[in-house]
Amino acid sequence: MAKIPILPIFTNSLPFFFVFFLFTFPATGEEQIFGKPVDRKTLGFKKEKASHLHFFWHDILSGPKPTSIRVIQPANISSANFRFGMTNIIDNPLTIGPELKSKCVGRAQGIYASACQEELGFLMVMNLAFIEGKYNGSTLTVLGRNPALENVREMSIVGGSGLFRFARGYVLARTQMLNLKTGDATVEYDAYVLHY
Repeated sequence: MAKIPILPIFTNSLPFFFVFFLFTFPATGEEQIFGKPVDRKTLGFKKEKASHLHFFWHDILSGPKPTSIRVIQPANISSANFRFGMTNIIDNPLTIGPELKSKCVGRAQGIYASACQEELGFLMVMNLAFIEGKYNGSTLTVLGRNPALENVREMSIVGGSGLFRFARGYVLARTQMLNLKTGDATVEYDAYVLHY
């Protein structure tokens, strides 16, 4: 009767059994917790304050250095669907005054997309990244619907960073200039934000 060599079979399976038992036995040591209450003072919360920021947003599609680039063309270009699906990536300057050459205080970085078939309405997703003064290095995150042909549009501030941690509020947008030939636009923004 022939003997079956057991040792080589066991030797080849040893790494498998080691890994299997390693992951099937519960870990010892301190229990890991996904979430737990935190004392607000440890996060550096101070008294909540309200701030109003006023600036101009420049959407430049033309010229040698556009700040708004179309990344998705609409599937059906017709006036009936308001270019539904068109999507732009932006890195638009934010200035103190309505002129593009006025002092730049930040950049609007994000995406806007034509998300309405009934009117010219955009989904706006952008960070307002400030580069001047007290708010240098801080951001506000704006998310909302922008019905572009209305005189005043309101969008939500859903967060922020730096001095705007835990921010919430809203922005009001008013078109100051729209070049129908190039698509370039200047929009006045008033941001009302609660932050710590």
